[in-house]
Amino acid sequence: MWLILALCSALGLGFYDIMKKISVRGNNVPTVLLLNTVFGTLLLSPVIVGGLIHGYFGFNNTLVGHMLIGLKAVIVLSSWILGYFAIKHLPLTVQGPINASRPVIVLVGALLVFGERLNLIQWAGILLGFASLFLISRIGAKEGFSMRHSRWLWMSIGATCLGAISALYDKYLLGFYKPTEVQAWYSLYQMVLMSIIVFVLRRVHDPSTPFKWRWSILGISIFLTSADLAYFYSLSMPDSMISVVSMIRRGSVLVSFAYGVLVLHEGHVREKLIDLGVLLLSLGLLVAGS
Repeated sequence: MWLILALCSALGLGFYDIMKKISVRGNNVPTVLLLNTVFGTLLLSPVIVGGLIHGYFGFNNTLVGHMLIGLKAVIVLSSWILGYFAIKHLPLTVQGPINASRPVIVLVGALLVFGERLNLIQWAGILLGFASLFLISRIGAKEGFSMRHSRWLWMSIGATCLGAISALYDKYLLGFYKPTEVQAWYSLYQMVLMSIIVFVLRRVHDPSTPFKWRWSILGISIFLTSADLAYFYSLSMPDSMISVVSMIRRGSVLVSFAYGVLVLHEGHVREKLIDLGVLLLSLGLLVAGS
């Protein structure tokens, strides 16, 4: 069952990336991200309101529990800020494969943090994963996004690393707390944090890019919330493996990659398909080894 939930999460994430690309193109990124956190919190508000009605605040009513979820919110929001700016400026066929390499980092983290042992097949998958990152960086250089000069490329890599840290942290949190509580409360804390960030930014200087409402902004929250619910319930099952779940979720790159090629008509398709093939082979080896 946890594998099916992971596949549903991957599909939702693919459409989530497409909604992000549509929403941030020529738009004010902080405001789009703020609205994403607002809509996400509203979608999950029944969990928070239900808890308050029954006289509890979740996480066994402990301050420590809320501090742990607050840390989750900081990690995810930091990843989102970097990722939203990256997806605004990078082609989907470049940004998608970078983000899809997250399981490689997660697996290394699982080795170091949770003591998961790797076999030869998994090590081969990790090496191919890093090879795919090298290939996509070379392709990005041809499109003006070199590792030396493109801050957007580094933002995408930073978002991927923080996302991997968040995935490892999720496995820890879900050993103590309910999936819906974790998602609802960290969404609330993200909204508060992002509200403060946008308020400060507007006080410091007027936004250089005006905000434009698009219905795809609501789509971001809908697809992300559904994908995350499937993800959290998958991880909460006793026999689930964070390394495998994270790898399956990265299958979302197929959806966003197809959109970039067929709808946005992004270039260097042949080289990117080769890199995507290397990445998918890497993920396949990681799953087979697991």
